Amino acid sequence: MTRRTFLQASLAAGLACVLAPTISQAQSAPIIIKFSHVAAVDTPKGQGAERFKKLAEERTKGRVKVEVYPNSQLYKDKEELEALQLGSVQMLAPSVSKFGPFGIKEFEAFDLPFVTPDQASYQKAVGGEFGQAMLKKLDAKGVRGLAYWDAGFRVITSNKPLRRPEDFKGLKIRINSSKVIDAQMRAVGVIPQNMAFSEVYQALQSGVVDGADVTLSNVLTQKLYEVQKYVTLLHHSHQAYAVVVNRKFWEGLPKDLRDTLELAMADATTYANGLTLADERNAYDKIKAAGKATLVEPTPAERDAIRAVMVQTHKDMEGRLGRDTMQALYKASDFSVGKR
Repeated sequence: MTRRTFLQASLAAGLACVLAPTISQAQSAPIIIKFSHVAAVDTPKGQGAERFKKLAEERTKGRVKVEVYPNSQLYKDKEELEALQLGSVQMLAPSVSKFGPFGIKEFEAFDLPFVTPDQASYQKAVGGEFGQAMLKKLDAKGVRGLAYWDAGFRVITSNKPLRRPEDFKGLKIRINSSKVIDAQMRAVGVIPQNMAFSEVYQALQSGVVDGADVTLSNVLTQKLYEVQKYVTLLHHSHQAYAVVVNRKFWEGLPKDLRDTLELAMADATTYANGLTLADERNAYDKIKAAGKATLVEPTPAERDAIRAVMVQTHKDMEGRLGRDTMQALYKASDFSVGKR
């Protein structure tokens, strides 16, 4: 061996020794899943995200690390779906209303007023063929739908009780960005206001808006009861979230890892959805105990009067949502316009 050949061999061996730990470290580095959402940690969504993190990291034995970013720490709700498509985050749990502006307007069918009047009808709608068919529509947008998480019924905060259709007239109410929600609010005379969820408290406090269409757990965790006098428990629609991932990222995972994560998501979904009823009761009790806002429960007659006006939205939305989509949802939830 010549001196030159010996030096080249020594250099190669030295580089191999230096690079070996680096290559080994790279191979053992965990896959990062950034899970961004806009809710507080102590909501069912927040707790579901934390449960998924725990199960995913335990069951993959460290091959996956889930970083959870609650309370719009990374992105506001108007920005997060674009961030998901770009791969800046890997997982979200947005309101299904967000998929309308995203280009899949059929998802707004879940926002139709009184279409799922109780927990059982909601579970039938999202848990069966209709719910899965809706998630499948996300594939075309580079997004994979994994599960539905339940946040409970929507309520409306305001500075006066809302017991009759005429009580809503002229109020500026913050809503999710949904043409269906917009239409049902306009039906009772509301002037709907779209804004990021993270901005709602300040907007209510400053009087930019008069109220908000949210869930009871949102009223508690975001402390909206501090800046509103009334919370009307109208239960006119259900708040559903869809847990979604970047499709390219998800399909690029090893199959065994993906299968493990899907099982972890299924278990986290059962856990998160199981929290909802208890969470609503807890929120009710704590808001009432705080003594700053009055909880208004409309009588059956009052609710029926508001319902009669809002359900006119169903006919108006056929052109947007498609009659077939609406009829499939009606069948799944056992709904009819004339049914109380």
